[in-house]
Amino acid sequence: MAKTSNADLPVGQSLGETVRIVVDTLTARIQAGNYPTDSRLPSERALAAELGVSRNTLRDALDVLEQRKMVRRRQGSGSFVIFQSDHLDAPLPGSVGERTSPLDHLIVRSIIEPEMVRLAVMNMTPKELDALACIVARIEAVRTDLNEFTRCEEEFYRCVARATRNPLLESCYELTIEVCRQSFRTALMRKHLTPGRIQDYQTRFNSLFNAIATRDVEAAVEIIKLHLVEEQKLFLHHD
Repeated sequence: MAKTSNADLPVGQSLGETVRIVVDTLTARIQAGNYPTDSRLPSERALAAELGVSRNTLRDALDVLEQRKMVRRRQGSGSFVIFQSDHLDAPLPGSVGERTSPLDHLIVRSIIEPEMVRLAVMNMTPKELDALACIVARIEAVRTDLNEFTRCEEEFYRCVARATRNPLLESCYELTIEVCRQSFRTALMRKHLTPGRIQDYQTRFNSLFNAIATRDVEAAVEIIKLHLVEEQKLFLHHD
């Protein structure tokens, strides 16, 4: 997926982070053929609602796509896909991390993490629970050190992934961690992780640990789902 830069915009106009996410998401759909050449995109109202952004943000994204000759906008008729490629089967340039938007990352996490947590609740040993408790204690001790918080967060999820007893699932989740490090999601997280939000995250990790420790599968899965919903809102609603 081609990454969006400020060079795609007129001089003096910067590209907001949410606009960037919408541009990358729509570009990926167009390149994947979800919106074929000559097809009409869903209405602005429908697309904005689906992506959880304002119509002004969506229009800014469509402006970028039009400048990149991905779509043509017709007043009163909508936006039409004009993208064509003679190399649709060729591999996309760059690493997976470079081609993954924060929204892509969250979508994959929303698929993997609930099942990962469910299996971990059933399979985690007392020794692993003790290790997880130590990680939670380290998380709760963080005040403003974003690097330490991120390291603890990664260790927490790695511990959960190992407890699934599924090597393939563990490897898949390790890839999501690597992608997170490579993509601009890391930079966004640094902006979002205020001391107050760190405290909110600490409460969530504590609640998730308690659900895992008491073998409450439904509660643990519900907590991780709500956490992912909140993260998605955080990214989509931040310009």
